Amino acid sequence: MSDNPLSGPNLQSRPVVLTGAAGRAGQATLPHLLAHGYDVIAVDTQPITQPAGDFPGELLGVLRADLTDLGQTLEVIQGAGSVVHLANIPAPGLHAPHQTFVQNVTMNHSVFTAATVLGLSKVVWASSETTLGLPFDVPPRYAPVDEAHYPFPESSYALSKVVTETVAEDFARKSGIPFVALRFSNILGPPDYRRFPSEAWPDPQARKWNLWGYIDERDAALACRLALEAPISGAVSVIIAAADTVMPTPSRELMAQVFPGVPLSDSLGGFETLLSIGQARQRLGFEPQHRWRDTLSEQGEVRAD
Repeated sequence: MSDNPLSGPNLQSRPVVLTGAAGRAGQATLPHLLAHGYDVIAVDTQPITQPAGDFPGELLGVLRADLTDLGQTLEVIQGAGSVVHLANIPAPGLHAPHQTFVQNVTMNHSVFTAATVLGLSKVVWASSETTLGLPFDVPPRYAPVDEAHYPFPESSYALSKVVTETVAEDFARKSGIPFVALRFSNILGPPDYRRFPSEAWPDPQARKWNLWGYIDERDAALACRLALEAPISGAVSVIIAAADTVMPTPSRELMAQVFPGVPLSDSLGGFETLLSIGQARQRLGFEPQHRWRDTLSEQGEVRAD
């Protein structure tokens, strides 16, 4: 197989399989891909809400499949050009730790195997900010935390993502297929932002667990598309977060209050994210388009700085 990454127009010659299409990130990514001209096959174990409206791209199929089963995985990916793999148990604490680890790793290995067997051109998949040391009960070594602050899995969920990133490196090396791991921060949207004044702002400790990070669901979808289109080779892992924190307090002040003594980058200023998106900007051309401030300023609850 060629190890030359394909560009967006070439990727669009064959459909994209979107797994986890019924999940939070999947529900945002499906209409985003269709709006940008991608033909999509949507896959999940749960019912998928088909987006309303006319799109340049076409929803070619809505399929249910157990992706821990390689036969079913091969069947739903057959004929695709690439896969955006968002299906997994999405967070720690939802199931028994062993179940979370085994199901996620098995599912990911199955999708990666099918992609390799079928000769897909790109695999984009959902890793997690938890691989970096979340929850930060132990202070980070420095901030903003970047891709070098890895691996620090503190849960079976985080460990499932760390293991899968290693698996992706092996598949990419042997197949020549680019694998892009998106280390998503906490995926949120406008309804969540309206709860910040009561749930996040009164106590800086409340969301220290991920350094007050988040990513808007619409920007998570953007990152998926940019990862499909970016000229990547090998296996790449990048943090996907908003450009700011969830707090109205400057980032240096937050760190001084909650994590005093943690070294900070000289360039850190204002309300800048403490989960660095420098690599996502450089490797994917990713720039977040949505902030909680935009939602709350529309309601007159906060000034958009």
